[in-house]
Amino acid sequence: MSATPSPQKTHPGTAPSDSYVPFALQIAAAWSWRLLVVGFAFVLIYQAFSQISLIVVSIMIAALLAGLLSPVVYFFRRRHLGAGLATAITEIGLITGVLGLLALVGQQMLTGFSSMSSQVMAGWNQLMVMVNDLPIDLGTDQINDYLNQLMEGLQSNFSSILSGVASVGSTAADLGTGLAIVLFTLIFFLMEGEKIWLFIVKLFPRRARLAVNGAGRQGWKSLVSYVRVQVFVAAVDAVGIGLSAFFLGVPLALPLGVLVFLGSFIPVIGALLTGFMAVMLALVANGLVNALIMLFMVLLVQQIESNILQPLIMGKAVSLHPLAVLLAVLAGSMLYGIVGALFAVPVLAIVNTIIRYLAARQWEEDPDIRESEFLYPHEIKRRERKALAEVVKAQIEERIEHLKHDHGSEPKTAHPASATLESPAQNHSDKKA
Repeated sequence: MSATPSPQKTHPGTAPSDSYVPFALQIAAAWSWRLLVVGFAFVLIYQAFSQISLIVVSIMIAALLAGLLSPVVYFFRRRHLGAGLATAITEIGLITGVLGLLALVGQQMLTGFSSMSSQVMAGWNQLMVMVNDLPIDLGTDQINDYLNQLMEGLQSNFSSILSGVASVGSTAADLGTGLAIVLFTLIFFLMEGEKIWLFIVKLFPRRARLAVNGAGRQGWKSLVSYVRVQVFVAAVDAVGIGLSAFFLGVPLALPLGVLVFLGSFIPVIGALLTGFMAVMLALVANGLVNALIMLFMVLLVQQIESNILQPLIMGKAVSLHPLAVLLAVLAGSMLYGIVGALFAVPVLAIVNTIIRYLAARQWEEDPDIRESEFLYPHEIKRRERKALAEVVKAQIEERIEHLKHDHGSEPKTAHPASATLESPAQNHSDKKA
């Protein structure tokens, strides 16, 4: 008897021809082509967004501001103000505060630069003395040669500088357009943000709406927590370094504090750059000892931020490892510059929160999911009264239209006086009869 070959075992769902391909390779191939499709889709989305990058960045900035200012709007709404009026007060207050801060900083810079000239010259001379005392040959003559080379390079590249100035003008126009988009979008985010989100949720299939709704709300909570905590941390950095510069007699202490506040929104890199600028300003204006004390104060403030504030406050708001934050900031800055560095951490925090929410299927037991926008009790009563008034108005208009229709459909009758009047011809014929 000849032995019959035993049939090869195939995994369920595989074709007979796939039985000759190892199962691990089949899985790898299936994952590979799906990842290629997803990657191609991401490339297309990236190319589409790059064409409208100004609009996308403006909307993202408006979302950050909405996360920061939404508690103010809810505060006014709790005080029985309408959503529109609360939004107007909040945004006008934001614009007024920013313009007032810029005016104060500009005034401080003008007065500071005018009174700082003598300090800068004294600090520069002291720096040149220190350079001459160094063991390496880097004297004042060589530095002057470097400065002369720099001036010659500027004169030879004057045309490129002019083109750069023109590009700055176009950038300023883009900034104005982006600012208008931010302010206009912020109005609707503050006034009807939840209504806009519920409209987006309805674009998804019905079976996925609950998961999308819950994941989006959790991502929004993560963004709001990040913005609030980052504002607090930036304020601590600005107050610490600004007060240190003020008590050490460093000029432009207030503009330096504002610069530190803005730079703190870019994690890791922003603190380093603004701290370096504070130390250099102290070195040029007040000398080496003052700069060393300023360096110590900057390091102290940054250590308090990184070792106390970040783990205790930021760690609870955004569950991200410090290495992930650093890599995200570096990757964002390399791809998109300062905009990428600004949005790298909040975008990573939102993605992390959404993935964890969906992986744990938390929407099945999430009590915070709402299918209608949030309203306070007095707002519900106000809407009910408005709806009742609309119904009454519609009924009155319908009744008026009905009466007009009935009046127009009545048969026309002769005038009572015309029944008693007779024509002369008719009267003459009656007499003949």
